[in-house]
Amino acid sequence: MSRTYCIPGVFFLFSAWFLLFIVSISLPSFQAMDITRVHSSGQVSSNNNEAFTQLRLGIWGYCVDLSAGRTCFNTGHGYSLTVTNSQNTEVTIGPSWTRGLATLPVACCVAFIALLLSFSQHITITLVASLVSFLAALITLVAFAINIALFAYVKQELGTLNISETTITGPGFWLTFVALILLLLAGCTVCFGRRRDRMAGATNNAYQLNGPKGGFLSRFRRN
Repeated sequence: MSRTYCIPGVFFLFSAWFLLFIVSISLPSFQAMDITRVHSSGQVSSNNNEAFTQLRLGIWGYCVDLSAGRTCFNTGHGYSLTVTNSQNTEVTIGPSWTRGLATLPVACCVAFIALLLSFSQHITITLVASLVSFLAALITLVAFAINIALFAYVKQELGTLNISETTITGPGFWLTFVALILLLLAGCTVCFGRRRDRMAGATNNAYQLNGPKGGFLSRFRRN
């Protein structure tokens, strides 16, 4: 594939893979890479613990800021979380809303495969790399939709507790969106590079047949 298209394609794929990789680490190992974040005035508690001022939801668990500091729970994917206000009104974020977050590591693996394939100079393999890039983008799109659903559900449910709280999207939410855009750009770049190579190959073949001195047709006409 032409280096003009190869270098940007590899860069886009590497950037997308790297972003998906750090997002996939998530909580509790990488506490800054949460999907949804809740700030409260200390009027709510989680899973019958003491009141928290901040709640962070990640792929593999969640973290709460208590009076003694931040505490993280490594629950694994598909965890459940119950939030209670001072009137003992409860809302539960069930595993059906957090289990789907595991699609992010899947997208990361597919993006890595596309990245490896993009280093090849073979036209067929670059086509496969383009298709795998679009597949990774599709999985990332599904993961991003799950992120949106989780954020909307948490915001709606905590709104029913009648407390002073602010639910926002975390860094992992937006890095997933950026990775989606990069994967789409990578797929298009690799695909266009393959098309350019095919056109260049066709031009070279035509020149060999019709060249002014050494072309096959020129020699045929002189004879």
